[in-house]
Amino acid sequence: MFTRERIGEGGAARVATLVALLDAQEQQPAVRRLRAWAFEALAPEPGESVVDVGAGLGTELRRLAEAVAPNGRAVGVEPNPGLREEASRRAALLGSAATFIDGDAADLPFADGAVHVLRCERVFQHLADPQAAAHELARVLAPGGRAAVLDSDWGTVISHPGDPDLVRRYTEANWRRMPNPFAARHLPNQLRAAGLLVDHDIGSAALVMPPRALLGSGVVHRNADAAVEEGALTREEADRLLADVMAAARAGTAFFSVTMFGVIGRKPG
Repeated sequence: MFTRERIGEGGAARVATLVALLDAQEQQPAVRRLRAWAFEALAPEPGESVVDVGAGLGTELRRLAEAVAPNGRAVGVEPNPGLREEASRRAALLGSAATFIDGDAADLPFADGAVHVLRCERVFQHLADPQAAAHELARVLAPGGRAAVLDSDWGTVISHPGDPDLVRRYTEANWRRMPNPFAARHLPNQLRAAGLLVDHDIGSAALVMPPRALLGSGVVHRNADAAVEEGALTREEADRLLADVMAAARAGTAFFSVTMFGVIGRKPG
């Protein structure tokens, strides 16, 4: 739902779904831990220029804006106009200096070397050419600039309950629909290929969704329907898997997780 090609699908209702999903994820301890790790590694200082690529609702950019105040600049790049509008509304409501603009990870609207601190969270998994984005992040960084790239690796998914064979086929069907499902494992080498020095410490946190969160999002059902359309599951198999998952979610015994990783790259100089 976050790929550029699907922006505008579903209108206001889809934007509301994305906002609710991002708000729910931001409350998860794993996300907070990894974001705190990245913020500490970036060490933003007053007067610096900071950019958040794929800023979403702007939560982390507001934090960065406060750190570089009073003379710094904080800009969020967000291609989804609905999310950009909500991020701007929240920033204004909270008196934040953060601003939000349209843009693309592979074509950032900044001059060479114009950015001191850059973060990019869960964007690369949606890109067909992540290496191009890595080069673009490196291009806009100033000498001595720092970038934190955080992303999921969907090869780490744990989903319970369900017949193991059905879960495997359901999961693999999801991978085939994603532009870059194993994004995180490639980040260190992609940043190195772009000319950045990569820290040895790789951050990680398993995002474990609360069981009842599986009930309201509709994501599991949409993914199951897509797996049926693709031929990975029969309708009967998909319905059996959904029944198992939803029953466990209602009982509070379902388990779903995906691991997020964080990589810090530094521009030499």
